[in-house]
Amino acid sequence: MTSPRSTTAPHPRGRRRPRGAGRAPAALLLPALLGLAFLVLPLLGLLVRAPWSALPGLLTGPEVWEALKLSLLSATLATAVALLFGVPLAWLLARTDFPGRRVVRALVTLPLVLPPVVGGVALLLVLGRNGILGRRLDAWTGITLPFTTAGVVLAEAFVAMPFLVISVEGALRAADPRYEEAAATLGASRLTAFRRVTLPLVAPGIGAGAVLAWARALGEFGATITFAGNFPGRTQTMPLAVYLAMESDPEAAIALSLVLLTVSVAVLAGLRDRWMSTP
Repeated sequence: MTSPRSTTAPHPRGRRRPRGAGRAPAALLLPALLGLAFLVLPLLGLLVRAPWSALPGLLTGPEVWEALKLSLLSATLATAVALLFGVPLAWLLARTDFPGRRVVRALVTLPLVLPPVVGGVALLLVLGRNGILGRRLDAWTGITLPFTTAGVVLAEAFVAMPFLVISVEGALRAADPRYEEAAATLGASRLTAFRRVTLPLVAPGIGAGAVLAWARALGEFGATITFAGNFPGRTQTMPLAVYLAMESDPEAAIALSLVLLTVSVAVLAGLRDRWMSTP
């Protein structure tokens, strides 16, 4: 007696792809290649024109080194500020329901589309010496934030924190809330459940958001120059140094641009498995 044929569908990996599948139509291939060239050729030009032999000397110059140190420090501090305020904000948007939540989410993501220069002007109007809060801060404590290193950190945190909030909120929405509910039934407070259960669950999302925020802070220009100025050793970060060097020392500008390009590539490579899918 012969056994009946199996009706189980073959595994997707065993299926043969239809003939012609995956081939781009000729009408789309040309503009796609032109778009790729438009994005890649400027970066290749940067690599071709880079002064490779003089690169070590350019990157160890005193002004360049000061910009590098300040950029790394301010980007790290801005990321810390984003983590301190952004993770609770993401939890609020993902785990609670309150009137106007959509409006709050829109306001949180607004710096993503807002021109950075406008963000710098807004920071000046609020935290400047004559700003809404800045004048009180100056009168009560004598602290002024614009045109200081602290101002650089605040400007970078303003434009970078939405990247962290979006990443962490997405991770929180994907995480199963039943683990937190189980912790609550075992007597854990909401804060304890957040610290011992929720944070470990969304740690990859927090890490990805922190890296994106750090990279965005490292490359910030518009809000920084508007709110903090461009003072070497105090507020001049790498993007500002690139802008200034283009007028007097183009080779130094290229060297600094290569550093920023390397950081960007490293960030994309590190986060590829997180937010890019492969066939």
